Amino acid sequence: MDLGVCQLRNFSISFLSSLLGTETSSVKLDNSSSGASVVAIDNKIEQAMDLVKSHLMYAVREEVEVLKEQIKELIERNSQLEQENNLLKNLASPEQLAQFQAQVQTGSPPSSSTQAAQQPPAPSAQLAAQNSGPSA
Repeated sequence: MDLGVCQLRNFSISFLSSLLGTETSSVKLDNSSSGASVVAIDNKIEQAMDLVKSHLMYAVREEVEVLKEQIKELIERNSQLEQENNLLKNLASPEQLAQFQAQVQTGSPPSSSTQAAQQPPAPSAQLAAQNSGPSA
């Protein structure tokens, strides 16, 4: 057997044995080994590769499920925010929308005085104004 192939097999056996937790001395390959031992070692390598593959596939499937759940939650949150945004747009006055557009274009955050001016009066203030009308 070619020396390079032998070294590669020894490396593969050592590596896979460490993965499987077996002693490398129990699966050593020397140059005088018969064809049957080479086939047995090849079978062990194939079994180890299958084991690694199944563990990787399991981990990937778990990660895919987690990501699917996160995507579902993000889609729901996005939908809620879009509904809220549409509601706020419908409730805003044209002046508030124009002011907001100007702020978006300049990139400046709204100041506290403009925020107070943008918000409609509180319901209690509206009720007080209605109740304090002319009394007969």
